[in-house]
Amino acid sequence: MSFAEQVLSFYRTLEIRTPLPEGVVVMNPFQNADSFSYCSQFYQKFYNDKNERSIILGINPGRHGGGITGIPFTDPVKLADCCGIPNPFQRKAELSADFIYTVINAYGGPELFYRNFYFSAISPLGFTKDGKNLNYYDIKELQAALKDFIIDSLVKQMSFGLKKSVCYCLGEGENLKYLNRLNDELKVFERVVPLAHPRFIMQYKRKRVNEYVDAYLKKLGDGPQSTVHGPTEG
Repeated sequence: MSFAEQVLSFYRTLEIRTPLPEGVVVMNPFQNADSFSYCSQFYQKFYNDKNERSIILGINPGRHGGGITGIPFTDPVKLADCCGIPNPFQRKAELSADFIYTVINAYGGPELFYRNFYFSAISPLGFTKDGKNLNYYDIKELQAALKDFIIDSLVKQMSFGLKKSVCYCLGEGENLKYLNRLNDELKVFERVVPLAHPRFIMQYKRKRVNEYVDAYLKKLGDGPQSTVHGPTEG
């Protein structure tokens, strides 16, 4: 199977069966026919091959990006304007997606970037509570309940053809701590390389976006184009 077929097969059956703490709602865009259709178009466009890729792990999808499109760090605006896949979703941009696509464009564009990298998250499904985004580590009981799901998801994704030499971790705090503990236990990756989280950059270090883009490129390996453009607004 192609990389795309493996990803879509994984997403098609992705489900959390463990009871979660009261008030925690799971976002599963793959159970929505429209979301899965546009998600499929994305992976068939950029991952229709058998290339080996490096994995970049975020925290979990947010409600304005991957929680809608099913594609990590790709909101409806980026899906249409950057990836060339028009969609019917509300054109609302996500801060993290703004930064990530600044990096992608500086690297050389989506085709080159996605030929070399695959985005996922410690938890490939996201969560809300009281209508707001929730990280898997925000509630200890949630983190504990998700462990089997997290491990199973990671093991399945590694079978797609992902490099074990390095994993890039988005987030230098709790996400990195958890991933390091998990990797110590499972021995999946030779190295875990931290990257500042896109939302942290866009919320607190926005005037230094270009510096962070350069830092990303140095750690990921520069693409043929290194011109840095400002983040998309919308």
